[in-house]
Amino acid sequence: MRRPFDIEEIFPEAPAEPARRRRRPSGSSAQGLTVTLVADYTVSTRAWLPSAAIVALLGEFGVSSVAARTSISRLARRGVLEGSRQGRYSSYRLTVDAAVDLSDGGTAIVTAGANPSSWDGVWTVVVFSMPEQESARRQALREHLRWSGYAPLYDGVWVSPHPLPPGGRAELATTALGAVTVFRARHVDLAVDVDRSPVEAWDLPAIVKEYETFIDRWSSLLPETVAGSVTGAAALRARTEVMNVYRRFCILDPMLPDVAMPAGWPRRRARQVFVAIYDGLLVPAQSYVRSVATRETGGDRLDIRAHTVADLAAGVCRDPG
Repeated sequence: MRRPFDIEEIFPEAPAEPARRRRRPSGSSAQGLTVTLVADYTVSTRAWLPSAAIVALLGEFGVSSVAARTSISRLARRGVLEGSRQGRYSSYRLTVDAAVDLSDGGTAIVTAGANPSSWDGVWTVVVFSMPEQESARRQALREHLRWSGYAPLYDGVWVSPHPLPPGGRAELATTALGAVTVFRARHVDLAVDVDRSPVEAWDLPAIVKEYETFIDRWSSLLPETVAGSVTGAAALRARTEVMNVYRRFCILDPMLPDVAMPAGWPRRRARQVFVAIYDGLLVPAQSYVRSVATRETGGDRLDIRAHTVADLAAGVCRDPG
């Protein structure tokens, strides 16, 4: 039987070296890249970006002009971007709702595991049962649970160490549409070999491997980042990709306090590397985005403003205009 939680779905195979040439970050769609780029440099200001500038930036990741323009159009239809036209030229920015959602998402990514608080030992358990012929609905529910930070202890029993938030209750009820039970409970250790701790719902050795791969891969760029030798498009590509990879850990890792995890759990070191790269490349990446946008506006300066990890943690878009 295929395990419902497949680590390869969250971490597709990636190249061994940080981004140094035009290459789309592993696992990123053109639409996903568009949102990441626009959000990284305008989420706090909702500045208008010329469509030609967005296309040029996406080109640094190997996205063709046709694919880039298609992505922009689809995101506008989905309500993620809104457009403005002056003569033959069009510009786009994040909608208010998208800016708030992306800001909240950024906060969740960078605060997950940053300062793990003490844990009360209580698990949220979701138990569900659906007929075999409802395979599509079962898969949809599993995907919803996985991306909400749950993992399958058994096929129809998913667990999380965190309480189910009020908004999550409505989302789960809408997604399940069947027999589902949610409760909070403590694990009783039977002290026998057949006992399975809820934390074993996560593939801990595989998660450690992903953390170690991340640390090894991006640590190699730290000396150049500190020295200021990563500039221009290379800084943009590296900063975008390190976020693209790191953001998946908040889904992959159960985010329990270190004392509840195996000894030497590498979460803290991975976060240190992420912060050093993401913040360390802010200035050169921001300068490059500004230069591309200014070129496409004929010299007009736009309010392009990148943000640090601390900015994201505080919430960079609390009152969008």
